[in-house]
Parts: sequence; structure tokens; C-alpha cells
Amino acid sequence: MTTLADLKGQTVAFAASGGLDSCTVTQWLTENGVKVVCFTADIAQPDETDFGEIGRRMRACGAADYVAIPLHDMIAESGVEVIQFQARYEGAYWNTTGIGRHVIVAGMVPEMKKRGIKVLGHGATGRGNDQVRFQLCTNMLAPDMAVYAPWRDQAFLSRFRGRTEMIDYCEKHKLPIKVSRGAPYSTDANLLGLTHEAGKLEHLDTPPWFVTPGMGVLPKDAPAEPETVTVRFEQGRPAAVNGKPTTAFQAIQLANAIGGKHAVGIATHLVENRFVGIKSRGVYEAPGMELLGTAYAYLLQLVLDRRGRELFDQLSLYVAKQIYQGYGFDLGTHMARKAIEPITRLATGTIRLKLYKGRAEFDAAADVPHQLYSESNASMEAIGEFDHADSEGFLRVLQVSARALAANGQVVAPPWAVK
Repeated sequence: MTTLADLKGQTVAFAASGGLDSCTVTQWLTENGVKVVCFTADIAQPDETDFGEIGRRMRACGAADYVAIPLHDMIAESGVEVIQFQARYEGAYWNTTGIGRHVIVAGMVPEMKKRGIKVLGHGATGRGNDQVRFQLCTNMLAPDMAVYAPWRDQAFLSRFRGRTEMIDYCEKHKLPIKVSRGAPYSTDANLLGLTHEAGKLEHLDTPPWFVTPGMGVLPKDAPAEPETVTVRFEQGRPAAVNGKPTTAFQAIQLANAIGGKHAVGIATHLVENRFVGIKSRGVYEAPGMELLGTAYAYLLQLVLDRRGRELFDQLSLYVAKQIYQGYGFDLGTHMARKAIEPITRLATGTIRLKLYKGRAEFDAAADVPHQLYSESNASMEAIGEFDHADSEGFLRVLQVSARALAANGQVVAPPWAVK
């Protein structure tokens, strides 16, 4: 474990958002003889767009230098991969912050190497998932680098017990913080979505609608009329939205705007199992991920056969957990990435969705060259190549094992089936 005593006379690359933690840690480390270079990843976070202002703020807190790293394409590409895997943690959370931490570290490490900095610092707390993501991602991408987490350093904990002491400290040093003592919750943001937690959201009698959306509107405030939107995928990638060709970044940006307008993916509520072993409550916004991810899910329904679907669902669950727990760069995730390549190559087609009051529903599909769905074979009319009578032999084979189960006492009816 890296502590303040280990950092004396060294330089720390601190992952700084410009918020309360960043200001406090930067000033405190500088006071204690540590040179701090603040790094901010530009991952298209909607709540912070003026990186020049963040730089001025961090320098005012003692930073020796400030670096803004442009990562628009990287965060967009990571989002596309999450969509391709349908990697929603515990069925609801699109892993927006989880994959965002992977992107931040992947962006910081090369810049740190250019400057000869050997310690990466972050402000993640000791009871959350982010500390694991920062630690493991750094260990995997740069095993020779140390990681400094002030919230696990007794020297820092002895000085700061929580937000109140940090605000007092910043006010005493006249640091340019932008935070109020009565903030109702905290938010983490990037292109893919917003994560809201803590504060009043820790109380289960606070409804998710308490959150003021940052990427759209609540369902009650969405337009009264539905809107259709088409998404064109080419080999698993969103290539056009409403007929307009897009890059990955543009597709997510546009989907954020359209989805947010109709409350799609806004105020998703989840009481989840953190990697560290405690339950936490989050309210998530990911309108673009929900819109594009739903469209992709419908495309997969047309393309995957039964056995392919079973394997894909297992990969989806696995990668969702991998990203959430900070293992997005390990061998297992790389293996899973290779495993879905045949699927993404087949995932071409246009899906039309109808958006209305928070819902994104299937409306139509077109130009899906690799789909297995056949109108003639699925029809109940007397058309197509599938002859109903052909099922007789199929059922005769199946009945052999069914009757064997009964004959050998291996059939147990559930209570509701017994009169």
C-alpha cells in the first residue's frame, strides 16, 4: 500500500475531476511536500465542459501542472463494446462509470509515461467499486506504477473524516470548490451516462424521481406524442441514426439527445451488489446506451440461433461483471471479446424503435441480411417450407425420454399442479 510517507519528494499524477475531492487532495498533498500533476480525462462528461476552468481551479489548489486528455473516441468505442455485449450489470446498469474508469486509466498511463511519473492517484473511497477499477486497471496496464488512494491512507483519514471536514478545509484555504454542504446526492458523468448515489438517495423512502435529470427529462415530462427513430448497424457498429451516417461518438451523442428527450434510460433504479461486498443504491441515466442497446438487442433476436443465444447470454453476464469489477483488460474479457466476433460480423441491419414516455419499443426491422427469421416458415398459414405434419416424427423422438422419466419416478409435479 502506498502512503503519504512513500510520496515525499515524488510526483503524483492525480485523476482530478475538479470537484471537492480533487481540490482537497491536491492542496493536502502539496502541503505535505508532494508534487501533484492533475490529469482530467475529457470523456465528454456533460457536467464539465470547460477544461481550462478545471485547470485554473486545480492550479489554485497547488497543482504543479494540469493535463486534459482528449478521450472522446475511446469512451465512445468502449460504449459500443458494452452495447455489443449487452453488458448491463445485474440486468439494469449499462456499466457507464465502470467502463469509464477503464478509459481514464487507459488514457492516463501513456501520458504519465511521457512525463516519467510513476504514481497514479485517485479520489475513490474505500467502500466503493471505483477504487478497485483504478487499482486493477493500473496494475494491468502499468504493473511498474504505484497507485495512491488517499481514502485508504491513515494520514489522510486522520485529517478528513468526510465531506464536512473537506469543505471546511477548502474554505479555510480559500480554494475554488463548487459544492454545497447540503448537496442531495453525488453524480459521476461521462458520454455514456450519469451515476447518481449517496446523500438522500441512501434512504429507501427517497424515490428515484427525486433526481433532477442531467441528460433528459422524467417520463411525466416527456412529449405526449411518440417518436420513431431508426438505427443502422454495420457489423455490430451503429453506422447511422435516422439515416444520417455517424461515427460511434456521434451515434451515442445523437442517441443521448433523442432518448433523453423521451425519458428513455432516465432514472433507472438499482440496489446493487458492490464488488466490496455491500449493497448500494444508484439512480442511473444512460439514454443513448438504452436506445442503441435496445435496438441492438432486437437485431440480435433476428440473427442468433438457440445455441448461439445461450452462449451469448452467458458471455453478456460474464463481461458485465468483469467491467463492473475492474477486469476489463484481463485474459477472460479478451477471450470473451474474441468469442463474440462472429456475432458482430453478422449484426447488420436497420431497426426502427418507437419512443414514448420512457419506453423504447420495437417498431420495424429492415435489411437484415443474416437474419434467421422467415415469415413463410413462421406462418400459421399453408405457405412456406415447414410442413406441420413433419413435427410428428420430431415429437415421437421427444416422447421417449419424457415417458422414461415418468416410468422411473423422476417426474415431480409442483404443488400448484396437484389437486
